[in-house]
Amino acid sequence: MEIERKYLIDELPFDVTAYPSHEIEQAYLNTNPVVRIRREDENYYLTYKSKGLMAREEYNLPLNQEAYAHLLEKADGNVLTKTRYKIPLDDHLIIEIDVFHGKFEGLILAEVEFPTMEEANDFQPPKYFGKDVTFSTEYHNSTLSQK
Repeated sequence: MEIERKYLIDELPFDVTAYPSHEIEQAYLNTNPVVRIRREDENYYLTYKSKGLMAREEYNLPLNQEAYAHLLEKADGNVLTKTRYKIPLDDHLIIEIDVFHGKFEGLILAEVEFPTMEEANDFQPPKYFGKDVTFSTEYHNSTLSQK
């Protein structure tokens, strides 16, 4: 089960490039239910996500480069590219800041995953977080892939 909150970021108050990052390319074979393929650096995955906003099931299966390339040809819509920075928030939470490239250049989203629904509901975001878009599908990557 994935439990996460998602926020728009208007402007980053610090240099995110000082933190660990991953280059991500992802595309969607289906958006209802979500079936996604992703290249994260030199790793490849096929992901299934159930319906949901703050909490939903997620299953990741490894792919090899050839399978990823084959499935990428079958993807619908936009192929999303972004750099994901991982920033420690406290002793057990990580902020994942996605800085989008290409068609969505300028879009910055922050996601925080939680171990429990209670912790997600009680979360107080840092001051630089903008609008909470957790309960909107507008900023789901699967939605962006169809714009």
